[in-house]
Amino acid sequence: MSRGGWTEQADGEPDALLSALGSKYSAEILCAAGTPKSAQALSEDIEIPIATCYRRIEELVDAGLLECEGRQLSTEGRRTNIYRRTLDEIEVDFSCEQPQFSQKRRTEAKNQLEDQLEH
Repeated sequence: MSRGGWTEQADGEPDALLSALGSKYSAEILCAAGTPKSAQALSEDIEIPIATCYRRIEELVDAGLLECEGRQLSTEGRRTNIYRRTLDEIEVDFSCEQPQFSQKRRTEAKNQLEDQLEH
């Protein structure tokens, strides 16, 4: 079902999604990941320990809210994963027996535009 760019989320477990969204720093990571960033960059941007950042990234990836876009070389010459959020907005409806989620997924066109503006 779609309404004004919103789609009902059919995949994913509601408990996993709510848990990932409810974890400390998850919202900050999602906000910071509008453009592709490494875990180290996300950790520095929102000023959280790198181990915590990696745990939150794993939860967000498992919930389908963040995805690995590829790998790049770090300044130390190591290959690092680069992450970007998969959606811009999410709506949760608690009026049913189980929470229902609607989301506005990011389009590839929007990703490309933001990448161009970043450079």
